[in-house]
Amino acid sequence: MLDEPLKKVLGGNTAKVMADHLDLHTVGDLLHHYPRRYAERGELTRLSDLPLDEHVTVVAQVADARVHTFNGGRGRRLEVTITDGSGRLQLVFFGKGVHKPRSELQPGTRAMFAGKVSVFNRKRQLAHPEFKTLGAESGAEAVEAFAHQLLPLYPACKQMESWQIQQAIDTVLGPAGHEETALAGLVDPLPDSLREGRGLATLPEALRKIHRPATKTDIALARDRLKWDEAFVLQVALARRRRADAQLPAAPRKPVPDGLLTAFDARLPFTLTEGQRRVSEEIFADLATDHPMHRLLQGEVGSGKTMVALRAMLGVVDAGGQAAMLAPTEVLAQQHHRSITEMMGELAEGGMLGGAEQGTKVVLLTGSMGAAARRQALLDLVTGEAGIVIGTHALIEDKVQFHDLGLVVVDEQHRFGVEQRDALRSKGKQPPHLLVMTATPIPRTVAMTVFGDLETSVLDQLPSGRSPIASHVVPAKDKPHFLTRAWERVREEVAAGHQGYVVCPRIGDDAGDEGDASKGAASPSPEDEAEKRPPLAVVEVAEQLIKGPLSDLRVEVLHGRMQPEAKDDVMRRFAAGEVDVLVATTVIEVGVNVPNATAMVIMDADRFGVSQLHQLRGRVGRGSAAGLCLLVTDMPEASPARARLGAVAATLDGFELSRIDLEQRREGDVLGQAQSGVRSSLRVLAVIDDEEVIAAAREEAAAIVADDPELTGYPELRTALDALLDKEREEYLDKG
Repeated sequence: MLDEPLKKVLGGNTAKVMADHLDLHTVGDLLHHYPRRYAERGELTRLSDLPLDEHVTVVAQVADARVHTFNGGRGRRLEVTITDGSGRLQLVFFGKGVHKPRSELQPGTRAMFAGKVSVFNRKRQLAHPEFKTLGAESGAEAVEAFAHQLLPLYPACKQMESWQIQQAIDTVLGPAGHEETALAGLVDPLPDSLREGRGLATLPEALRKIHRPATKTDIALARDRLKWDEAFVLQVALARRRRADAQLPAAPRKPVPDGLLTAFDARLPFTLTEGQRRVSEEIFADLATDHPMHRLLQGEVGSGKTMVALRAMLGVVDAGGQAAMLAPTEVLAQQHHRSITEMMGELAEGGMLGGAEQGTKVVLLTGSMGAAARRQALLDLVTGEAGIVIGTHALIEDKVQFHDLGLVVVDEQHRFGVEQRDALRSKGKQPPHLLVMTATPIPRTVAMTVFGDLETSVLDQLPSGRSPIASHVVPAKDKPHFLTRAWERVREEVAAGHQGYVVCPRIGDDAGDEGDASKGAASPSPEDEAEKRPPLAVVEVAEQLIKGPLSDLRVEVLHGRMQPEAKDDVMRRFAAGEVDVLVATTVIEVGVNVPNATAMVIMDADRFGVSQLHQLRGRVGRGSAAGLCLLVTDMPEASPARARLGAVAATLDGFELSRIDLEQRREGDVLGQAQSGVRSSLRVLAVIDDEEVIAAAREEAAAIVADDPELTGYPELRTALDALLDKEREEYLDKG
């Protein structure tokens, strides 16, 4: 029944629209296309008291019904006049919607009508109202039931309205009260013991109540049950994935005493934080086992994740293996390479004159390297001369071979697709250990859903010596003098011997180009649409600042379309203090570490997401002097965009901000493109609101998989898993 193609039940045209525009192909797909919300037809109203723009229900008698033609006879319109003794009202029906009312609404017929009151030619009317004729015996109860019926409103598209989807579901479910026939043979993924233990409805009952609720309690019961289906089936899939990973072989990597790691720790000018020590212990315990580590390292901006990752890489090199660090951009790969070689000093010059005895080679591999440097880097990797390689996705190319890849570190998970991670993992003799780092704090529930196959470590302490950052919203349109003051503050910071960033959403100098910044930026809000002003661009803003408020300072630009050598040169001079202010896109968002930079002005700040603003802000206040972040916007005070900026200015707690971000954007963006398979399976489960359901489902799933890994005792659950894990999702989980 559920596998039956919609074409057979609804006809070819309807099925084609549903397949092409709503991705619904079978009866099961349609029954799991749940209402977005429910409307009530409205209070029973006298015709003399009709409120404009509200849904109403009226009981009245047909006084007159006439068909008019227009467009030279091609178009038809039915106009029906009704009266209830207190007043008169016109109803209109167009096109194909004329036939049924024309035959049923004869003068003298008494009926109930429901719709939204509008005005046409200064007269109130209902366009295409729903109606139900009343026999002589119909009493007040029938009228009340009609008026208060809950009407499901479905996620729809231009080609198919919500009411057409409801008609299709009615066709599938059959007459009210006889849904059992249509829902017979439904496969219920929840084991009976779990369902009964948690007091959840059966699946047929839940589907009937979500599409045809009699009361709001029905809707709540149905949603509670359907949330469990989604959470539980997904958590079973993740639990099986974790178990399968635990069965994979991997070479244990235990650092040798008095080796490279010991030498590195001895030259550190500071002590590790308590958090760094704890997380390092978790990682080294994983690396010592004979199955691959799969760990997610979350840490606030500047909490010292790179240090933790570097120590793990050094431990693997000590154990005779190689480590690869994958960065999302060339700028970041170069930055990591520079900071790691600086931290290691002569330990990064293994095999070279003046290099330390325990040292190793640290090589950089990016797409834009010259042929000779690239050949040498590839040679160092295949011979094992280089213990550590840092690069972009150029590392994944077929030509790149490793001597013995033991650990893969992926920086900034949300920018890196699962396919790339998988390709790099396949380069080891055995599956290498995997450490994924993210500076975007992820609420616990999202971590359990999206990264459910990774163990999680959290660095929530900032290293000593990090300074507080003050953040303020600058309403440039309402208060232009605030913007003037912002540029004065930048000059004050420079006068005090510090440096600053100005961040813009777009590069500019090229029509229609949104630059490399708007990737991942918040989608334009309605206010943006209203303004119709293109986002501010690096090239133009830099020009205005050089001519105007920052004319006496050394201002340079940095963006993704510059040549790699030029970008590297600008970053090097900025880091060396030869540039006062860097006007940049979000290429500086992650990993750029200039402790002397204390001020940041973010132009059109409302065009960025909450997490992105938090990331950017983390680039200042990295030294001993306090940081300042100014969020410039043209948005009006009452707008949601301003509220979002206010939230960012009010707290430095990334976990709190990630929660706000998730509430505003919902799951779609957070789960991201790489997780599209999982995203499309979340229909009633809201990752932010249903924390308890997700946590409970994870526990139940873990217990079932531990007890019966192949799910031989749960054939219905297996069937549901196969449906969830179509090829795309299976691959997502395999590569996760």
